[in-house]
This record gives sequence, C-alpha cells and structure tokens, in this order.
Amino acid sequence: MKTIVIYNSQTGFTKRYAQWIAQKTNAECIEYGKAKNMDLDSYDAIVFGGWAVAGSISKLKWFKKNISRWSEKKLVAFCVGASPIENPEIELTLPKNFTDEELKVVRWFYCPGGLDYEKMPVTSKTMIKMFVKVLNSKKNKTEADEEQIKMMSSSYDISDIKYIQPIIEYLNSCASKAT
Repeated sequence: MKTIVIYNSQTGFTKRYAQWIAQKTNAECIEYGKAKNMDLDSYDAIVFGGWAVAGSISKLKWFKKNISRWSEKKLVAFCVGASPIENPEIELTLPKNFTDEELKVVRWFYCPGGLDYEKMPVTSKTMIKMFVKVLNSKKNKTEADEEQIKMMSSSYDISDIKYIQPIIEYLNSCASKAT
C-alpha cells in the first residue's frame, strides 16, 4: 500500500511522529508546505498530522477540503498535543474537528508531544504563559489545575514511539485488506 505522511509541525513533536510513522510503514514523509500542492492520486493512504491549538488541529482545513476527492483512499489524521494521552478532554474535544460524515472515512489518533519553549514562536509562548497565569490566579484550583500549571511552566517532552502503534496497526490492517 503506497502511503504518504504529511505533517505540520511547530516545534518538532509532530515532525518526529510523522517520521516514525513513515519509517514503520515505508511511507513517504513530507512537510505540509511542500505537500499541499502535490498530486496525491497515486497514494493508497494519506496520513495527515498537525499539532493541537486550542482544541483544533493545525492545517486540518486543507486535509478536510480534500476528503471527498480522496474518498477511495485510506485517510488518517493524527494530532500531537501537550496533554498526556490519559487526558479525558482529548476524547471530548478532538473528534469535534470532524463532522459525522468525515468520521466515517477518516480515522483520527492522538499522540502526546510536549512543549518546547525554545522553538516556539513568541505568540504561542505568550498565549501559554497567559493561560498559566490565569490558572495560577484561580482561587480554588483543582488538582488537575495544579498539575497543568506545573507541566506548562517549562519545556517538557512526553513523546514516545509507542504512541504510533494504533496508527501502524490501522494502516497494516488496511494494507492486508487491500491484498
């Protein structure tokens, strides 16, 4: 099964996951800026990865715009965010990036990444610092608030190749059905 992995990465976490997926599936791996104008007709599977931004997936609009054109292909979207995989908000928020119709043809996955303040643009750093400040100012902070403040106060990396396993299993199952 001929597969391409297209990614949009701000600080490198999404790129890392895209490269891991491409390596495990012998897929081509291309950055979104180069791939957005490519002809993808020759691919059997298209995997798109973007980073989480306020509950949305970066550059997903491009992917969604092409779903109907790619209806005969296996479509995967993955999102990389700063939250641990156990965060219940992921299951509540990320599916809302897709309509019910889109979810019939697109499989989505979440991969935890982290924060890298050294590579982050000033606007993103400022937004996160403001969010941490708001959390800090809450009078009755929950345990979850305290944990989030602690995590978001400095750079961290919780990415791990093990989180691509469900994506690899899905793609492998698609490949075996195609043969």
